[in-house]
Amino acid sequence: MTAAIAVDGLARAFGPVQAVDGVSFQVEPGEVFGLLGPNGAGKTTLIRLLAGVLLPTAGSARVLGLDPTREGPAVRQRCGVLTEMPAVYERLSARQNLWFAAEVFDVPVPEVTRRVDHLLGEFGLGERADEPVGGFSKGMKQRLAIARALVHNPEVLFLDEPTAGLDPVASRQVHDLVDTIREEGRTVVLCTHRLVEAEALCDRVGVLSRGRLAALGTVRELGERLLAASPVTLTFLEPPGEAVVRAIAGVRGVSIEGVLGRSIEIAAPEDESIAGAIQVAVATGGRLIAAGRREHTLEEVYFALQGDVT
Repeated sequence: MTAAIAVDGLARAFGPVQAVDGVSFQVEPGEVFGLLGPNGAGKTTLIRLLAGVLLPTAGSARVLGLDPTREGPAVRQRCGVLTEMPAVYERLSARQNLWFAAEVFDVPVPEVTRRVDHLLGEFGLGERADEPVGGFSKGMKQRLAIARALVHNPEVLFLDEPTAGLDPVASRQVHDLVDTIREEGRTVVLCTHRLVEAEALCDRVGVLSRGRLAALGTVRELGERLLAASPVTLTFLEPPGEAVVRAIAGVRGVSIEGVLGRSIEIAAPEDESIAGAIQVAVATGGRLIAAGRREHTLEEVYFALQGDVT
């Protein structure tokens, strides 16, 4: 299957500052791909390069098989972009905002009414569709901005900090919208500082640092590459006694990471060590009911990676 986005050695400099420095990766059709990194890492610049708004100083990219450098208008016609601080026309209604965007993107006139009505309903704006947007909450404006980015039915959607400044309820609504977009088979590139958000929504992530791609993969792949084996949690029917804890700590290759209530968390990189811990726990009277390895979180991966690149 042809990649929805293919980036090869892409670079962009602003004078002496190398904002994007030799970045290469691919995004598959229907994938939600996260771009992470601190402020100034190059995320927004990279999005602008892929949308054909900026020209690269080196390297190349293809978006839906098109070259943003030479075919920028065609790329933008097939992509939707939500900028970090999207502006909506506050004196216009939500319906008028979407109609205007539809005209800009040359949506066929017979299609506009149906598409605008569908987006207003899907994004929970139908009841206030004809009110001036200036009276909307920030969350409603953000939903309208995402709807506007979708009005021309794009195949790829770039979202730059879509939940910035939103309260938890509005953020959850945006997350639900991203899930809906994924279910429709669209490709999403999500730039965010929120690691929990990226972990929940993204199939894979790329971490930028000083314009370079420092890591690329799923959270599990990056955890296995950057960190030691994740902890194993042993859960008991009732809180384990001291004899159980001492017996587990005495197993070769096992260290106790923590004891909380009915659970003991151990570090045990080898499966044989885990099996040994289970055996001695039961042998010393522990009523074990579950044992499972906890996956590393994206936050753990991210901060481990920051230590590697600083």
